Amino acid sequence: MFDSLTNKLTDLFSKLRGKGTLSEADVTAGLREIRLALLEADVHYKVVKELTERIKARAIGEEVLGSLTPGQQVVKIVRDELTITMGGERSPLDLSRSPAVVLMVGLQGSGKTTSAAKLAVRLKKEGRKPLLVAADIYRPAAVEQLETLGREADVPVFSLADAKPADIVTRGLDWAETHLRDVVLVDTAGRLQIDEDMMAEVDEIARVAKPSEILLVADAMTGQEAVNIASAFHDQLGLTGVILTKLDGDARGGAALSIRHLSGCPVKFVGMGEKLDGLEPFYPERMAERILGMGDVLTLIEQVEQTLDQEKAEGLVQRLRKNQFTLQDFLEQLEEMQKLGPLSSIIDKLPGAAKLKNAVGTEDESETTRAMAILRSMTLEERMNPSIIGGSRKKRIARGSGTQVRDVNRVLARFTEAKRALKMIGGRRNKGKNPLDAMGLS
Repeated sequence: MFDSLTNKLTDLFSKLRGKGTLSEADVTAGLREIRLALLEADVHYKVVKELTERIKARAIGEEVLGSLTPGQQVVKIVRDELTITMGGERSPLDLSRSPAVVLMVGLQGSGKTTSAAKLAVRLKKEGRKPLLVAADIYRPAAVEQLETLGREADVPVFSLADAKPADIVTRGLDWAETHLRDVVLVDTAGRLQIDEDMMAEVDEIARVAKPSEILLVADAMTGQEAVNIASAFHDQLGLTGVILTKLDGDARGGAALSIRHLSGCPVKFVGMGEKLDGLEPFYPERMAERILGMGDVLTLIEQVEQTLDQEKAEGLVQRLRKNQFTLQDFLEQLEEMQKLGPLSSIIDKLPGAAKLKNAVGTEDESETTRAMAILRSMTLEERMNPSIIGGSRKKRIARGSGTQVRDVNRVLARFTEAKRALKMIGGRRNKGKNPLDAMGLS
């Protein structure tokens, strides 16, 4: 996400920071590079024009040219203006009514059904009692897909055979009130393109449901087309927000930077990955900092707190103090880390992500997957007492995990290093902290 844009802006700011003073010519040349980088990232030309004009107005003046740290001042100005362009502040959901109705709309293939389930998972973690309503009666297996996702998320799904979407929603709302569900997420039908029939049907559902939120689910991979889709839906339905999906893919970022400014609709969530917990709130300032290579440590901390099992971490700390760290603990910590998603998504949120990605590459992810396969091929006795693992056991473990004996040896060596590092931490002031850092896994 934003890799190319981030790399170009990072290189530019490195040059500017190296200058003791900045002339108007320096600022103008820098703005030209910013403009080209934004256009290449598929940001709408109107947004690029207005954004660079605002940056120029602040940069060519006392704020920068008279500053003792002009390079840093330019970075701050660009961050501030990017934040304003994307909406300024986080736009939360309005769930004040009970049941609050959230209408999910969008074109086919944008990830609408999956996003509805992801949002249900997020709301459930926040203490809500969501209900999913299957109002897409046209796409083959749409209802079945939502029901499957509902089972996986442990969220009830309401559906009716041979009924009109508006009737399904009406009955679904009755079911929600009877069963004390406080948020109703309605998965509406999409089309391959915007048409009058689709809009009329969503209009009818909106009149029946009186939604607190109408969220457009748009594919970030479509770039500027996502902005056009948002504008069309907003004009017709009065959207309250947008969920941008596939922002972790090859999207250049143009939609995230353009959509609020041109359509007037705030981006409320972004989809990251295929897992049901892969939906992140959209914070304009945090996203601006990620674009500029500053990372997004706050989001990463929130993700860790929500995802990792704190009881397991505390139990591990107690065993570390008694020098009882085993291969079973090692496996459990690797499994915990996998809940956070791919290593690349974690690195994206760290300062200097672009350089870190180049340094780490993709080998670490495959190495972790291989290590877990090897550990799962061991018996519980072997994981609890690694000293019994001799040559014949290593051959059996390698066969069971589809690896080589040298791979088994590598995992055992990695475990020994982690145990040694954790033992050192156990005697220092870091006692009680999450031990993942010492294992090289965070």
